[in-house]
Amino acid sequence: STEKRDKMKVFVTGVNGQLGHDVMNSLYNSEIDAIGSDIKESYSGVQDGSPACTMPYIGLDLTDEEKTRKVIAEEEIDAIIHCAAWTAVDAAEEPENQAIVEKINGEVPGVLARIMKERDGKMLYLSTDYVFSGEGTEPWSPDETNFSPINFYGKTKLMGEERIREVLEKYFIVRIAWVFGLNGKNFIKTMLKVGKSHEEVRVVNDQIGNPTYTLDLAELLVDMICTEKYGNYHATNEGDYISWYDFTKEIYRQAGLKTKVIPVSTEEYGLSKAKRPKNSRLDKKKLRQQGFVPLPDWKNALSRYLEELPEDEGGKGFSPCRSCFG
Repeated sequence: STEKRDKMKVFVTGVNGQLGHDVMNSLYNSEIDAIGSDIKESYSGVQDGSPACTMPYIGLDLTDEEKTRKVIAEEEIDAIIHCAAWTAVDAAEEPENQAIVEKINGEVPGVLARIMKERDGKMLYLSTDYVFSGEGTEPWSPDETNFSPINFYGKTKLMGEERIREVLEKYFIVRIAWVFGLNGKNFIKTMLKVGKSHEEVRVVNDQIGNPTYTLDLAELLVDMICTEKYGNYHATNEGDYISWYDFTKEIYRQAGLKTKVIPVSTEEYGLSKAKRPKNSRLDKKKLRQQGFVPLPDWKNALSRYLEELPEDEGGKGFSPCRSCFG
């Protein structure tokens, strides 16, 4: 209800990243009171002139439980949208990184859940297709209980989920995959860059899923946090399940690039340290069943993204707003 929206104050973590940035803009557009936070002392995301650049921001290390608890209490937070995570999947395999990855992805969600439990507040946690084994061809159900992640990143994200489920009743766990947005690095930006400098490119064709545009996802998350429809969800853009190879061909088609795309198996490609799931198909029917609007088709999302993406990054958009550079 509108009244609930008016009274709610939302704390968003990871606002210097792709999704957190768009969530802040979406909260602003919905006239919901919000504070952004990230590890840096001041906002350091994309300077695109959007509200996210100038909204209230608190530099916060979430692994500092005392400080986190203090900030959330002082700001009188009613709900958390937890976008912050260690997302460097290959670097997470390095033994020297694993303690901090486990702390950020595995333990921090539990800390935030305990704080929100004490405040009788809500929490929305962004998880990943990587919590599953990636075997088979059946889409994973959001309420699947047979988890067997195949890399360290997936293991720690699952640990985060479990900590939340142990503590909270008022939680949303939303699993996403193949994320792209304006703020930060992603597959599309990489492929556009490679496509402009190479005549051909090799891309894996045996990892299957759907991309997720942060702009579309952010709107869903803001709608969700305003309800009491708690539980586990899957949210990626609609449309056929595709491989990274199919995705690349469509990126080049829409961007007008003539780069030749050569399909290869994960084994042939062989560059990554961490194992990648081959089956990232996520079953999203529950969104509709619970009355949420599914995300638009991924081809449509890609087209809108390329319109927004600045020209120097391979898109058709304008240069970022100059007025908001400090």
